[in-house]
Amino acid sequence: MAESNTRAEPANDASSAPPAQPVVVKKYANRRLYNTESSSYVTLEDLAGMVRQGRDFVVYDAKSGDDITRSVLTQIIVEEESKGRNLLPESFLRHLIGFYGDSLQTVLPRYLDVAMNGFARQQVQMRRSMEQAIGGLLPFPTIEEVSKQNMAMMERAMSLFAPFRAPETPPTIESLKAEVESLRQQLVEAQRAKPESSRGG
Repeated sequence: MAESNTRAEPANDASSAPPAQPVVVKKYANRRLYNTESSSYVTLEDLAGMVRQGRDFVVYDAKSGDDITRSVLTQIIVEEESKGRNLLPESFLRHLIGFYGDSLQTVLPRYLDVAMNGFARQQVQMRRSMEQAIGGLLPFPTIEEVSKQNMAMMERAMSLFAPFRAPETPPTIESLKAEVESLRQQLVEAQRAKPESSRGG
């Protein structure tokens, strides 16, 4: 009994362990970025790699001490897009730009946060489905197909915030969350339908 508890303990510790403290990065006047954890200079590509690995970081202006994490993350996106990794469709970018200064500007960030969190959960589920499909030698949707489906969901979500929407009747957070959940369910059903149709054939 005691032995089984001991064996299970590392997994419990891993799942319940507090998240690592964000890495502190300092940006100097010469635009160089200094990782205080590794005591080395890093590039935007290095920071992008940290994001992909799930490692959190904050960036401070070395002179003023201001938190400039948001602007650095924006720079990473611009750099990725400039390399031809066109993740954001033009229509999405135009919608996004149109909301700066709009009456719904304060609502949109929270809505996009909910939508992106849902997308992240879908990404995890997709990877698990792919692993199971590979193990069972069953066909599964490609990353491109799933990406298109998810981006279509995001574009539909953005269309709900069309600039011509009457400002006196803004959507509530609850209704926005419900819409995101509805879109997510549609995507889940679409992904499930493919393996089922393959088995039937």
